Amino acid sequence: MPPSICCVAPTLHHVPLAFGELSRPRQRTARTTLSPSSPPSCYSLLLKSELLDARPPQTPAHLTAPPSLPVAPRRDTRYPPKPASTSTTSHLHPGFEGLKRLPQPSASATAPSQRPISATNSNMFRFKKPRPASADAAHILSNATSHLHLGERRTHSALLSMGAIPQRASRRIPRSPFKVLDAPYLTDDFYLNLVDWGSQNVLAVGLQNCVYLWSACTSKVTTLCDLQFGGPVCSVAWNQQGTHLAIGTRSGGVQVWDAAMRKLVRTMSGHSARVGCLAWNSALLSSGGRDTNIFNRDLRCKEPFVAKLEGHTQEVCGLRWSLDDMQLASGGNDNDLFIWNAVGLGSGGTVSATASRALYNSPMIRFDAHVAAVKAIAWSPHARGLLASGGGTADRTIRFWNTTTNSALGVVDTGSQVCNLAWSKNVNEIVSTHGYSQNQIIVWKYPTLSKVVTLMGHSLRVLYLAMSPTGETIVTGAGDETLRFWNVFPSAKNPRGSMDSSSRLSPLRMSIR
Repeated sequence: MPPSICCVAPTLHHVPLAFGELSRPRQRTARTTLSPSSPPSCYSLLLKSELLDARPPQTPAHLTAPPSLPVAPRRDTRYPPKPASTSTTSHLHPGFEGLKRLPQPSASATAPSQRPISATNSNMFRFKKPRPASADAAHILSNATSHLHLGERRTHSALLSMGAIPQRASRRIPRSPFKVLDAPYLTDDFYLNLVDWGSQNVLAVGLQNCVYLWSACTSKVTTLCDLQFGGPVCSVAWNQQGTHLAIGTRSGGVQVWDAAMRKLVRTMSGHSARVGCLAWNSALLSSGGRDTNIFNRDLRCKEPFVAKLEGHTQEVCGLRWSLDDMQLASGGNDNDLFIWNAVGLGSGGTVSATASRALYNSPMIRFDAHVAAVKAIAWSPHARGLLASGGGTADRTIRFWNTTTNSALGVVDTGSQVCNLAWSKNVNEIVSTHGYSQNQIIVWKYPTLSKVVTLMGHSLRVLYLAMSPTGETIVTGAGDETLRFWNVFPSAKNPRGSMDSSSRLSPLRMSIR
């Protein structure tokens, strides 16, 4: 007897269909043995039976199984098959979690219109939470939907996850200056301070031997003085009232001018080299020079100075009084940052002559973390004793200090020379200007120290910085002989007064002299 050829029909399972379609299970096909003498039509019928599940009305006798290999009995169709596993529902989007997979029909099911309604398909159009395929999936779905309710809250969550609901946008800061002034012969010297903006909304700029005043209200430029023999000018600083301007010269002299009258009020000596920085404390004026000394001068006294502060070993290039007038911060080319204390202050924040003499002759605190010259110094108007300082080219960092506890608070590496620092009085942010090698202006959010905006425009080091009386606008100066005005900070939440239309700066380019 020739060997028989055995064809085994593979076991077929449910085939996944598109979401919402009905899937029909295929029955297992009995093992069938074909002999070589079987006609070709038998192979065709068997192929149709396996691929299309087509059953001929009559089965030929030569296709029946031999007695030793009985034909598998048909499945009893009186009982519906067990429903298919619902594991596929774990792949649904959480927004569809209420939908249940459509039930699977039995092998003997007829057309949908002929199928009776039973308990198996009674949940077809109802919402029901699916059963996760595993404990991990259940945990994920539980965490994702535990805080949500059905309906609009689920829709709201889906929109949030897709970013459909916009977040509150941050304020828009223009990337270009709205006004540019030509400042011929503006010195490109890191150790000088030649620009200051007074409380009367007047900008003072030192150019060679002259000091010019530019009114932000009228855009009018006037010449305050021409120091033919005492110049050139190395530093300028307005007093708190904006009525008097102090001028430091290369010869070591300090002059005080009445801006309204354009009249010299006082000339004071003491320094043996140029005076690169000045700072006011009511009637007390502090000056720092290249001779490493700091002199405190009381305009109510006849003496040229009432105290001499010694501590720096190289040129003093940064000076700032705290807002409560209790501490003086000084930075030098020796990389040191000193804090000096004033004692005996009277009521109203005024400094008496005896109190000015009582200023310590040695620094109370010394911070030596910087590795380059410390010119940039700024006291925070939002926290008592919070001080920021910036280092030069070899340092590139901005450091924050608590002068009440004598501790360091934080540091950020800016990547370039830090030339100036200024706190905003309207928001808790600080602006820094930079030199080598990027010449940029950066606004930082405190205390996160994240960048709010980076402004570019100057072609050389941004050596000079001043802020408008309202705290909204800054002006920057550089060796490219330009002064650029930027709208950086928002207005105060509850301003005591607002500027009229004439005080707003017009977007024109003009010369400061």
